[in-house]
Amino acid sequence: MQSITKRTTLHYLTAMLLFALYGVQVCPFLDSLTTTQLLAPILIAFCVQWALRMKLEAGLEQRTYKQQVKHQFKIDLGLFLIFGAGLGLYNWLNYGFPMESAGKVIVGMSVLGFLIACELALYREYLLAQKLTASNEQLQPDDNPYPLTQKFIWFAAICAIALIGVVFLVINKDLEWLIHTGNSIPLETSQRYILGEIIFVVGAMMIYILAIIVGYSRNLKLFIGAENATLARVSNGELNVQVPVTSNDEFGLMAVRTNQMIKALAARTKELSITRDASILGLASLAETRDNETGAHILRTQNYVRVLAEELAKQDKYHDQLDPETIDLLYKSAPLHDVGKVGIPDNILLKPGKLTDAEFEIMKGHPQIGADALAVAKAQLGSNSFLQTAREISLTHHEKWDGRGYPKGLKGEEIPISGRLMALADVYDALTTKRVYKPAFPHEKARAIIVEGRGSHFDPAVVDAFLALEQTFIDIATTYVDKQPTAA
Repeated sequence: MQSITKRTTLHYLTAMLLFALYGVQVCPFLDSLTTTQLLAPILIAFCVQWALRMKLEAGLEQRTYKQQVKHQFKIDLGLFLIFGAGLGLYNWLNYGFPMESAGKVIVGMSVLGFLIACELALYREYLLAQKLTASNEQLQPDDNPYPLTQKFIWFAAICAIALIGVVFLVINKDLEWLIHTGNSIPLETSQRYILGEIIFVVGAMMIYILAIIVGYSRNLKLFIGAENATLARVSNGELNVQVPVTSNDEFGLMAVRTNQMIKALAARTKELSITRDASILGLASLAETRDNETGAHILRTQNYVRVLAEELAKQDKYHDQLDPETIDLLYKSAPLHDVGKVGIPDNILLKPGKLTDAEFEIMKGHPQIGADALAVAKAQLGSNSFLQTAREISLTHHEKWDGRGYPKGLKGEEIPISGRLMALADVYDALTTKRVYKPAFPHEKARAIIVEGRGSHFDPAVVDAFLALEQTFIDIATTYVDKQPTAA
């Protein structure tokens, strides 16, 4: 990863500058050396350390995603420990610095290495998470990853111990320095040296600790944001989504289990949907069979409703009202438009000739019968959008735009859009198919009748949508043609 290489280089360069500045400006022991004597070993050590780190980076990227973060942390911390010991040993052997000074260099490099290793590991984890998300790959976290709470405890404890330990070493070394220098250096100057060294060391550590906190917050925001975004989509009915599994910790396990939950929910929802659709078609087919109709009528009318709704949805007025979910609901509910016919006596429902006025009044009750039956289901099972839409279609598909329909005499947009769509679909299918009381009309004659009913029987907008879809209606009628009974 090119970005991790740049970040590593920046960290190593910063560490080198900190040690150089510390020697030149703060540490009184190192201040006794010439600039070349001071900077040469620091520069050489960090350059060799950086070159070795770059070589090891290539090997890191060959490891699995789960291994990369952990091994990067070990490599960075290990390199700082080794080269810190090397610098301390070099100063002790070449310049006779006391062991306290060498120990301070080792501790300083170790603490700095720990902080840099933490920050770089967090950054690699962030880059890997982005890469996995972009490529739709999923990490497989360990069944029992090291707990995040324990990581917090260890990090806080190490930082606290390191900070206290470094300050103690600095103060202890400076007290010995004061004893060795005696009165040769004014007390005010000594005080400035000591305070400056403490502020420098503590300030550098605090900056790195804050950088680690920011890095962890960034990663935490990424993981929690992905989880919340997916759950928000699931709560809106989207079950074909997954949480990116991008970390080998509790958040990774949480993502895996969330995805398992979504998968199980999707399977259960699909099963319920299939059961519901089968029940709808079975009930609707039973009702149509009593009316000498075929299952093809159900298929044709529900497809007519769907394409009409999709055409209307192109208009700003209906765009929000007829979203894809609502259109699918209309499509699934349409087969129940005549379910109320099960309550109509056979001598009226199957009569081949024209109904008397009294008989027609009874026939006009089938929308209310169907709506009442669906209302009972709604009361027993609880309200849901499907039962509401099915009841609307059953109750209002014989209402007319000018208010002369039945059973309620609704007018204009008092009629739900579901009923207005079903009205045209049902009439077109009745006109273009053979019934016991009439032959099948050609499309042109059906079209003329529907156009004549524009603004009286039918919603003008629905008629206009029909006219834009004439060939589609013809294709649907051809695809779901009634099967002729075969001779015995």
